[in-house]
Amino acid sequence: MYFKNAIAAAIIITPSFVSSYAIAAEVLTRDNGAPVGDNQNSQTAGPNGPTLLQDVQLIQKLQRFDRERIPERVVHARGTGAHGVFTPSADISNLTIAQLFKPGTQTPVFVRFSSVVHGNHSPETLRDPRGFATKFYTQEGNWDLVGNNFPTFFIRDAIKFPDMVHAFKPSPKTNLGDMSRTFDFFQHIPESTRTLTELLSNNGTPVSYRFMDGNGVHAYKFVNAQGQVHYVKFHWKSLQGIKNLTPKEVPVVQGQDFSHMTTDLVNSINRGEFPKWDLYVQVITPEDLNKFDFNPLDATKIWPNVPSQKIGQMVLNKNVDNYFQETEQVAMAPSNIVPGIEPSEDRLLQGRLFSYADTQIYRIGTNGLSLPINRPVTKVNNGNQDGSMNINHTTSDVNYEPSAREPRPQANHARYSVMPLTGTTQQVKIQKEQNFKQAGDLYRSFSVSDRKDLIQNFGGALAGADEQAKYKIASFLYKADPEYGAGVAKVAKADVNRVKAMAEQLED
Repeated sequence: MYFKNAIAAAIIITPSFVSSYAIAAEVLTRDNGAPVGDNQNSQTAGPNGPTLLQDVQLIQKLQRFDRERIPERVVHARGTGAHGVFTPSADISNLTIAQLFKPGTQTPVFVRFSSVVHGNHSPETLRDPRGFATKFYTQEGNWDLVGNNFPTFFIRDAIKFPDMVHAFKPSPKTNLGDMSRTFDFFQHIPESTRTLTELLSNNGTPVSYRFMDGNGVHAYKFVNAQGQVHYVKFHWKSLQGIKNLTPKEVPVVQGQDFSHMTTDLVNSINRGEFPKWDLYVQVITPEDLNKFDFNPLDATKIWPNVPSQKIGQMVLNKNVDNYFQETEQVAMAPSNIVPGIEPSEDRLLQGRLFSYADTQIYRIGTNGLSLPINRPVTKVNNGNQDGSMNINHTTSDVNYEPSAREPRPQANHARYSVMPLTGTTQQVKIQKEQNFKQAGDLYRSFSVSDRKDLIQNFGGALAGADEQAKYKIASFLYKADPEYGAGVAKVAKADVNRVKAMAEQLED
């Protein structure tokens, strides 16, 4: 017996929700065999500070996760792209120096819509969040606004992202989809309740990409010429309206066209019916962060009662000339930012800043940003060099900085904003979780027919879950809204009284 197994065998884990038996479990380790102290929370600079690069468990999980597929994307594999233009509609120079929002500017864009979990050749009718990623080719470099049609996400910390995707993906044993695995994971993630509600509602099966909204999901920072910081959330509002498929319509549409969303987008642009979205922002000050009864930098939350301001409009007016060269090779990453826009301390976003760019380097190569679809309209001027498939033509012998021979001055306006920090490094949950309230608000916002579809969808999926997961998830829903939880419990053939009792033990 291995030495580590002898140690691990002596460890008995008995969580409160395990009924009458204890589970012998081996200690969780990193790839070097070292034990993991906390696999639930990234290491941050104080309670509200950014995530630290020294968190080797976070970095290793993301690195390994990013390299799981060759060459298909691990997530967002099934995609559709189109070109267009963004035009600002309001002067927001009081908020940001970002040039693309300057009145009179027009910025070329490329949008890649996608399914998230399912593979490259999966039917587009399958229930899934939908990616809504926009690359802006601005006069100060490329900015990528990488988001989804849902305004919230399932998890709040990037350290859980590989686990979440694994739980959604087919079983590694059978290669079959198995929702019991998904619910086994999410019974431990109560903050997922709102986004699971979105997924299991008819919002999980859009009619087409034209008839859905988009969201940046995370909070970002706007920085103005005075260095003042505002936190913002981005929202694309479809001018075509919102349309979803009902459960009865899904098999009919799939039987007619398993690429119905791509077909609709391509054909509408070919007909000259160019889809449009207005871009809105919600804005709060740093002082506002503590005024909410939840953490507003939590990606599982929306900002209710914060007004939205329209700042521009996007029109998609050209289909791709070559799917592989454009849609497949486009490299979106939230780390592609421009002066005037910065990431917030959102723990999920902090991990994505590394993970997405790292994925693209692995997937399309070291010089992938030199490909035509990814190349900025501005000149790239730095000492990064060599690597596979380097298509640039460099003649200078100065590949370092600073240099008197060939100066590359820095741009003072592009310096990051200053953020005061307090406290110590830590691996602790965020404060003010509020895991269920917004899920209940979302449920009550649906029409009667949409509520019925949601209850049937969720209950049917939950019926096949393990008993423990079934009751845990149903109790989350009951805590969000008693009608919602009771309805799902009945469809899943769970004891409503037991679900209610479990819900009463939960803290919102």
